[in-house]
Amino acid sequence: MKFLNYGSLNIDKIYEVEHFVRAKETCASLSYYELPGGKGLNQSIALARLNIPVYHAGKIGKDGLFLKDLLEKQGVNTKYLQISDEVSGHAIIQVDQQGENCILLYGGANQTITSDEIKMTFKDFSKGDFLFLQNEVNRIDEMINLAKEKEMLVVLNPSPVNNIKEKISFEQIDYLILNEVEGQVLTNQEKPEKILETLIQEYPHIKIILTLGSQGAIYQDCQQIIRQSAYPCSYLDTTGAGDTFTGFFFSVYFTSNDISYALKKAAQASSLAITRKGGASAIPTWQELEKIIRRILWTYS
Repeated sequence: MKFLNYGSLNIDKIYEVEHFVRAKETCASLSYYELPGGKGLNQSIALARLNIPVYHAGKIGKDGLFLKDLLEKQGVNTKYLQISDEVSGHAIIQVDQQGENCILLYGGANQTITSDEIKMTFKDFSKGDFLFLQNEVNRIDEMINLAKEKEMLVVLNPSPVNNIKEKISFEQIDYLILNEVEGQVLTNQEKPEKILETLIQEYPHIKIILTLGSQGAIYQDCQQIIRQSAYPCSYLDTTGAGDTFTGFFFSVYFTSNDISYALKKAAQASSLAITRKGGASAIPTWQELEKIIRRILWTYS
Protein backbone atom coordinates (compact mmCIF):
# COMPACT_ATOMS: atom_id res chain seq x y z
CA MET A 1 0.00 0.00 0.00
CA LYS A 2 1.37 3.39 -1.07
CA PHE A 3 0.13 6.93 -0.49
CA LEU A 4 0.29 9.45 -3.32
CA ASN A 5 -0.44 13.06 -2.45
CA TYR A 6 -0.83 15.02 -5.67
CA GLY A 7 -0.94 18.36 -3.94
CA SER A 8 0.01 21.98 -3.71
CA LEU A 9 3.25 23.46 -2.43
CA ASN A 10 3.22 27.11 -1.43
CA ILE A 11 5.38 29.77 0.09
CA ASP A 12 3.32 31.31 2.88
CA LYS A 13 3.72 35.08 3.23
CA ILE A 14 2.32 35.81 6.67
CA TYR A 15 1.23 39.18 8.00
CA GLU A 16 0.19 39.61 11.63
CA VAL A 17 -2.54 42.25 11.86
CA GLU A 18 -4.77 43.89 14.42
CA HIS A 19 -7.78 42.88 12.32
CA PHE A 20 -8.42 41.62 8.80
CA VAL A 21 -8.17 44.34 6.17
CA ARG A 22 -11.56 45.57 4.99
CA ALA A 23 -12.54 47.03 1.62
CA LYS A 24 -10.95 50.47 1.00
CA GLU A 25 -8.88 50.14 4.18
CA THR A 26 -5.09 50.33 4.44
CA CYS A 27 -3.50 48.72 7.48
CA ALA A 28 0.07 48.37 8.72
CA SER A 29 1.02 44.81 9.65
CA LEU A 30 2.53 44.10 13.05
CA SER A 31 5.05 41.65 11.60
CA TYR A 32 5.90 39.68 8.44
CA TYR A 33 7.57 36.34 7.85
CA GLU A 34 7.68 33.55 5.25
CA LEU A 35 7.13 29.85 5.89
CA PRO A 36 6.66 26.72 3.78
CA GLY A 37 3.03 25.84 3.18
CA GLY A 38 0.36 24.67 0.79
CA LYS A 39 -2.32 22.18 1.79
CA GLY A 40 -0.59 19.43 -0.16
CA LEU A 41 2.82 19.95 1.44
CA ASN A 42 1.29 20.29 4.91
CA GLN A 43 -0.70 17.10 4.56
CA SER A 44 2.25 15.12 3.21
CA ILE A 45 4.35 16.10 6.20
CA ALA A 46 1.55 15.26 8.62
CA LEU A 47 0.99 11.90 6.89
CA ALA A 48 4.69 11.10 7.15
CA ARG A 49 4.74 11.58 10.93
CA LEU A 50 4.00 7.86 11.40
CA ASN A 51 6.59 6.80 8.82
CA ILE A 52 4.06 5.59 6.26
CA PRO A 53 5.24 5.60 2.60
CA VAL A 54 4.13 9.03 1.35
CA TYR A 55 4.93 10.18 -2.21
CA HIS A 56 4.37 13.83 -3.04
CA ALA A 57 3.62 14.78 -6.65
CA GLY A 58 3.14 18.34 -7.79
CA LYS A 59 5.01 21.30 -9.17
CA ILE A 60 7.15 24.14 -7.85
CA GLY A 61 9.09 27.01 -9.38
CA LYS A 62 12.82 27.44 -8.95
CA ASP A 63 12.04 29.78 -6.06
CA GLY A 64 10.49 26.83 -4.23
CA LEU A 65 13.33 24.31 -4.27
CA PHE A 66 13.60 24.64 -0.50
CA LEU A 67 10.10 23.11 -0.29
CA LYS A 68 11.41 19.97 -1.98
CA ASP A 69 14.31 19.83 0.48
CA LEU A 70 11.90 20.21 3.38
CA LEU A 71 9.70 17.34 2.23
CA GLU A 72 12.69 15.06 1.85
CA LYS A 73 13.98 15.92 5.32
CA GLN A 74 10.54 15.04 6.71
CA GLY A 75 10.62 11.60 5.11
CA VAL A 76 8.42 12.31 2.08
CA ASN A 77 9.44 10.83 -1.29
CA THR A 78 9.68 13.62 -3.92
CA LYS A 79 10.38 11.42 -6.95
CA TYR A 80 7.27 12.79 -8.70
CA LEU A 81 7.82 16.48 -7.94
CA GLN A 82 8.31 18.59 -11.09
CA ILE A 83 10.01 21.97 -11.60
CA SER A 84 8.12 24.68 -13.51
CA ASP A 85 9.22 27.91 -15.21
CA GLU A 86 6.34 29.58 -13.35
CA VAL A 87 6.89 30.94 -9.83
CA SER A 88 5.85 28.69 -6.98
CA GLY A 89 2.38 28.95 -5.58
CA HIS A 90 2.12 31.29 -2.66
CA ALA A 91 -0.37 32.44 -0.07
CA ILE A 92 -0.85 35.86 1.47
CA ILE A 93 -2.05 35.14 4.97
CA GLN A 94 -3.42 37.61 7.50
CA VAL A 95 -3.38 36.40 11.11
CA ASP A 96 -5.33 38.52 13.57
CA GLN A 97 -4.81 38.96 17.31
CA GLN A 98 -7.19 36.08 18.08
CA GLY A 99 -5.13 33.70 15.93
CA GLU A 100 -7.72 33.43 13.16
CA ASN A 101 -6.58 33.72 9.56
CA CYS A 102 -7.76 34.70 6.11
CA ILE A 103 -5.85 33.54 3.04
CA LEU A 104 -5.38 34.78 -0.52
CA LEU A 105 -3.90 32.13 -2.83
CA TYR A 106 -1.93 32.44 -6.06
CA GLY A 107 -1.68 29.04 -7.73
CA GLY A 108 1.54 29.63 -9.67
CA ALA A 109 3.32 26.38 -10.51
CA ASN A 110 0.54 24.41 -8.81
CA GLN A 111 -1.65 25.24 -11.80
CA THR A 112 0.80 24.10 -14.51
CA ILE A 113 0.55 20.31 -14.09
CA THR A 114 0.21 18.53 -17.46
CA SER A 115 -1.68 15.39 -18.50
CA ASP A 116 1.58 13.69 -19.46
CA GLU A 117 3.05 14.35 -16.02
CA ILE A 118 -0.04 12.86 -14.38
CA LYS A 119 0.11 9.71 -16.54
CA MET A 120 3.82 9.23 -15.84
CA THR A 121 3.26 9.57 -12.10
CA PHE A 122 0.36 7.13 -11.91
CA LYS A 123 2.29 4.39 -13.71
CA ASP A 124 3.87 3.43 -10.39
CA PHE A 125 0.60 3.13 -8.43
CA SER A 126 -2.04 0.41 -8.47
CA LYS A 127 -5.07 -1.18 -6.80
CA GLY A 128 -5.27 -0.53 -3.06
CA ASP A 129 -3.01 2.53 -3.11
CA PHE A 130 -4.37 5.87 -1.92
CA LEU A 131 -4.59 9.19 -3.73
CA PHE A 132 -4.82 12.35 -1.61
CA LEU A 133 -6.13 15.49 -3.30
CA GLN A 134 -6.99 19.08 -2.47
CA ASN A 135 -8.42 21.71 -4.79
CA GLU A 136 -5.23 23.79 -5.04
CA VAL A 137 -3.81 22.12 -8.15
CA ASN A 138 -5.16 21.83 -11.70
CA ARG A 139 -6.47 18.71 -13.48
CA ILE A 140 -7.74 16.96 -10.35
CA ASP A 141 -10.54 15.48 -12.46
CA GLU A 142 -7.94 13.67 -14.59
CA MET A 143 -6.15 12.46 -11.46
CA ILE A 144 -9.36 11.06 -10.00
CA ASN A 145 -10.36 9.34 -13.24
CA LEU A 146 -6.95 7.70 -13.56
CA ALA A 147 -6.96 6.67 -9.88
CA LYS A 148 -10.34 4.97 -10.24
CA GLU A 149 -9.20 3.18 -13.42
CA LYS A 150 -6.39 1.73 -11.31
CA GLU A 151 -8.79 0.95 -8.42
CA MET A 152 -7.02 3.31 -6.07
CA LEU A 153 -8.88 4.86 -3.14
CA VAL A 154 -9.39 8.62 -3.32
CA VAL A 155 -9.25 10.98 -0.33
CA LEU A 156 -10.48 14.50 -1.10
CA ASN A 157 -10.12 17.68 0.91
CA PRO A 158 -12.24 20.06 -1.24
CA SER A 159 -10.41 23.23 -0.33
CA PRO A 160 -10.83 25.82 -1.69
CA VAL A 161 -14.40 24.70 -2.23
CA ASN A 162 -15.28 27.10 -5.07
CA ASN A 163 -16.51 25.28 -8.24
CA ILE A 164 -15.37 21.86 -6.95
CA LYS A 165 -18.70 20.26 -7.88
CA GLU A 166 -18.28 21.47 -11.45
CA LYS A 167 -14.81 19.92 -11.70
CA ILE A 168 -15.26 16.43 -10.29
CA SER A 169 -17.80 13.68 -9.60
CA PHE A 170 -18.18 12.95 -5.90
CA GLU A 171 -19.32 9.46 -6.88
CA GLN A 172 -15.61 8.72 -7.38
CA ILE A 173 -14.55 9.87 -3.91
CA ASP A 174 -14.00 7.32 -1.13
CA TYR A 175 -13.09 9.62 1.77
CA LEU A 176 -14.17 13.25 2.12
CA ILE A 177 -12.61 15.47 4.78
CA LEU A 178 -13.88 19.03 5.01
CA ASN A 179 -14.61 21.84 7.43
CA GLU A 180 -17.92 23.39 8.35
CA VAL A 181 -17.71 26.26 5.84
CA GLU A 182 -16.92 23.87 2.99
CA GLY A 183 -19.79 21.65 4.09
CA GLN A 184 -22.18 24.60 4.02
CA VAL A 185 -21.15 25.50 0.46
CA LEU A 186 -21.55 21.92 -0.77
CA THR A 187 -24.94 21.29 0.86
CA ASN A 188 -26.58 24.68 1.49
CA GLN A 189 -27.03 23.52 5.08
CA GLU A 190 -25.71 25.31 8.18
CA LYS A 191 -25.89 22.80 11.04
CA PRO A 192 -23.21 20.07 11.10
CA GLU A 193 -25.79 17.30 11.46
CA LYS A 194 -27.67 18.55 8.40
CA ILE A 195 -24.44 18.89 6.39
CA LEU A 196 -23.56 15.27 7.11
CA GLU A 197 -27.10 14.03 6.55
CA THR A 198 -27.26 15.75 3.16
CA LEU A 199 -23.89 14.43 2.02
CA ILE A 200 -24.61 10.86 3.13
CA GLN A 201 -28.00 10.88 1.44
CA GLU A 202 -26.44 12.05 -1.82
CA TYR A 203 -23.27 9.97 -1.60
CA PRO A 204 -23.96 6.98 0.71
CA HIS A 205 -20.68 5.27 -0.18
CA ILE A 206 -18.44 8.12 1.07
CA LYS A 207 -16.77 8.11 4.48
CA ILE A 208 -16.92 11.71 5.75
CA ILE A 209 -14.91 13.57 8.36
CA LEU A 210 -16.34 17.00 9.21
CA THR A 211 -13.99 19.22 11.24
CA LEU A 212 -15.59 21.86 13.44
CA GLY A 213 -12.70 23.85 14.93
CA SER A 214 -13.22 24.36 18.65
CA GLN A 215 -16.24 22.05 18.49
CA GLY A 216 -14.15 19.05 17.47
CA ALA A 217 -14.97 16.75 14.58
CA ILE A 218 -17.52 14.18 13.42
CA TYR A 219 -16.94 11.02 11.39
CA GLN A 220 -19.91 9.57 9.52
CA ASP A 221 -20.49 6.82 6.99
CA CYS A 222 -23.63 4.89 6.05
CA GLN A 223 -23.42 2.81 9.23
CA GLN A 224 -22.06 4.92 12.06
CA ILE A 225 -21.44 8.37 13.53
CA ILE A 226 -18.45 9.05 15.81
CA ARG A 227 -17.95 12.40 17.55
CA GLN A 228 -14.66 13.80 18.81
CA SER A 229 -14.27 16.79 21.10
CA ALA A 230 -11.56 19.38 20.58
CA TYR A 231 -8.75 19.64 23.11
CA PRO A 232 -8.31 22.84 25.15
CA CYS A 233 -5.34 25.01 24.26
CA SER A 234 -4.25 28.64 23.98
CA TYR A 235 -4.12 29.06 20.23
CA LEU A 236 -1.74 31.31 18.36
CA ASP A 237 -2.30 30.60 14.65
CA THR A 238 -4.91 28.32 13.06
CA THR A 239 -3.05 28.12 9.71
CA GLY A 240 -2.56 24.46 8.83
CA ALA A 241 -4.68 23.08 11.66
CA GLY A 242 -7.00 21.31 9.23
CA ASP A 243 -4.06 19.85 7.29
CA THR A 244 -2.54 18.57 10.53
CA PHE A 245 -5.85 16.95 11.41
CA THR A 246 -6.10 15.37 7.95
CA GLY A 247 -2.60 13.92 7.97
CA PHE A 248 -2.76 12.56 11.50
CA PHE A 249 -6.25 11.12 11.09
CA PHE A 250 -5.41 9.13 7.99
CA SER A 251 -1.93 8.03 9.04
CA VAL A 252 -3.26 6.78 12.41
CA TYR A 253 -6.36 5.25 10.84
CA PHE A 254 -4.42 3.40 8.15
CA THR A 255 -1.95 2.00 10.70
CA SER A 256 -4.49 1.17 13.44
CA ASN A 257 -7.80 0.66 11.59
CA ASP A 258 -9.43 2.42 14.55
CA ILE A 259 -11.54 5.46 13.63
CA SER A 260 -12.09 6.65 17.20
CA TYR A 261 -8.39 6.49 18.02
CA ALA A 262 -7.51 8.26 14.76
CA LEU A 263 -9.98 11.06 15.53
CA LYS A 264 -8.52 11.44 19.02
CA LYS A 265 -4.90 11.69 17.87
CA ALA A 266 -5.84 14.03 15.02
CA ALA A 267 -7.68 16.32 17.43
CA GLN A 268 -4.72 16.35 19.80
CA ALA A 269 -2.24 17.05 16.98
CA SER A 270 -4.27 19.90 15.50
CA SER A 271 -4.75 21.44 18.96
CA LEU A 272 -0.98 21.41 19.46
CA ALA A 273 -0.37 22.82 15.95
CA ILE A 274 -2.44 25.95 16.59
CA THR A 275 -0.25 26.87 19.55
CA ARG A 276 2.55 27.49 17.02
CA LYS A 277 3.05 29.83 14.08
CA GLY A 278 2.76 28.75 10.46
CA GLY A 279 1.49 25.72 8.56
CA ALA A 280 4.11 23.03 7.90
CA SER A 281 6.39 24.34 10.63
CA ALA A 282 3.63 23.94 13.24
CA ILE A 283 2.91 20.25 12.59
CA PRO A 284 4.07 18.23 15.61
CA THR A 285 6.01 15.01 15.42
CA TRP A 286 4.51 11.92 17.01
CA GLN A 287 7.13 12.11 19.77
CA GLU A 288 6.28 15.75 20.50
CA LEU A 289 2.60 14.93 20.64
CA GLU A 290 3.04 12.06 23.08
CA LYS A 291 5.31 14.19 25.28
CA ILE A 292 2.74 16.98 25.43
CA ILE A 293 -0.05 14.51 26.19
CA ARG A 294 1.86 13.09 29.13
CA ARG A 295 2.52 16.60 30.45
CA ILE A 296 -0.99 18.01 29.99
CA LEU A 297 -2.80 14.71 30.72
CA TRP A 298 -5.35 14.92 27.92
CA THR A 299 -7.12 11.81 29.13
CA TYR A 300 -10.61 12.28 27.71
CA SER A 301 -11.77 11.79 24.13
